[in-house]
Amino acid sequence: MPYSSMTDGCLDAELNLGFCCLFLRLLSIKQGSRPRINLENLSLISFLSFSTKCRCLHFNETTSMIDYLNSNFQFSKTQSLYISKRVSRGKFPQNPLSVLTFFKQIGFSQSQILSLIRQRPQILFTDVDKILRSKIEFFQMSGFQDRELCSFISKHPSILTHSLKKTLVPSVEAIRKIVCDQKDFILVLHRGGWILPKYKRFMDNAVFLERCGILGTHLALLLKLQPRLFIAQQSTIQNRVSRAVDLGFRENSRMLVHAIHTLSCLSDKTFERKLKLINSFGFSNDEGLQMLKRTPTLFRTSEMKLKVGMKFFLHTVMLPKSVLIHRPQILMYSMEDRVLPRYKVFQLLKSKNLCKKGPSYIHVLCLSEEMFLDKKPGQFWTNDLDVLGRQLLGVEDCTDGDEECVQRRMTLEAHLDYIYTQHHKP
Repeated sequence: MPYSSMTDGCLDAELNLGFCCLFLRLLSIKQGSRPRINLENLSLISFLSFSTKCRCLHFNETTSMIDYLNSNFQFSKTQSLYISKRVSRGKFPQNPLSVLTFFKQIGFSQSQILSLIRQRPQILFTDVDKILRSKIEFFQMSGFQDRELCSFISKHPSILTHSLKKTLVPSVEAIRKIVCDQKDFILVLHRGGWILPKYKRFMDNAVFLERCGILGTHLALLLKLQPRLFIAQQSTIQNRVSRAVDLGFRENSRMLVHAIHTLSCLSDKTFERKLKLINSFGFSNDEGLQMLKRTPTLFRTSEMKLKVGMKFFLHTVMLPKSVLIHRPQILMYSMEDRVLPRYKVFQLLKSKNLCKKGPSYIHVLCLSEEMFLDKKPGQFWTNDLDVLGRQLLGVEDCTDGDEECVQRRMTLEAHLDYIYTQHHKP
């Protein structure tokens, strides 16, 4: 602290002490007695004097830290003030520039360093050789590449504030035992790095889920889909499992994982609201739950998408309800990219008698994109796609100026775009 600041602080404290003494003297004169300074009054004077010194000291240290951060880290005054307020006075660094240099050498960008320090300012004042370096090396040995590591740490900076041996190592080893695939392992840590500081709760919940029959790849899948569930209160997990079982999902079944994931993503009110939406189209509660059991992810679809899909399949395509009960996944297909284009193409082919008997629209709809586009001539269509295109586009020859004819041909071209243009992509 500059000498002038210390002098000013002491002077202010002495003036404040003098003011307190004068106040007590005037008080005693008013009461008609000689001034007496008892222990209570002395304590008051000492407290006021000490508080004044602390306030002055804190102000000057904060000011000097702001100047330091501004000059060395090129932070704005607002950012520097924010950081200085979150760091105790006793931890003012001797050389925090070494921390910044360390992160830059690893490959952190300026924005990543700023994000990291904003969330955990104390990291800026951590010993590089004793604490930071060993933690970074541990995650590098765990499989994080340079960019992955920087992204991971800047997203979850709190992990650098926890013990390496007591917390980080056992947590990472526990996750690796569940998720064997290296790519999935990195993905889980990226999505749920905040799991690491909560090792004990994570292990307790993992053991409970295994008792429910969620083992091996199913447990790994749930960890990838819903990492937050693994650090929830165990009563919360018990409620999710019990609810899934009540809805008809069996323990030890592979669909239980998807049911738990869906229930974890929805509140009870949202779940009931979506079930009522399905009921409004003539389905009973049991039929709605049958759809859920076949496709648990159905209830994670937005209400608007469910409503549009129901209207289209029941009122436009005129499908019987039994089709949606047995194939509810079609309600999750994209209307713009899959459902409507294939429906238009299928209807067009039928209207021109170019479609063989056999494949229904639902069968064609459920084909994967690759299978739909790569069907050999004669399997679905009477001619190959080139001939089909010429037949459809050559239904009539348009003379110059016949705008209606041109419009009809443009419509046909749009209908063919899905199977013709897509098929000829380079």
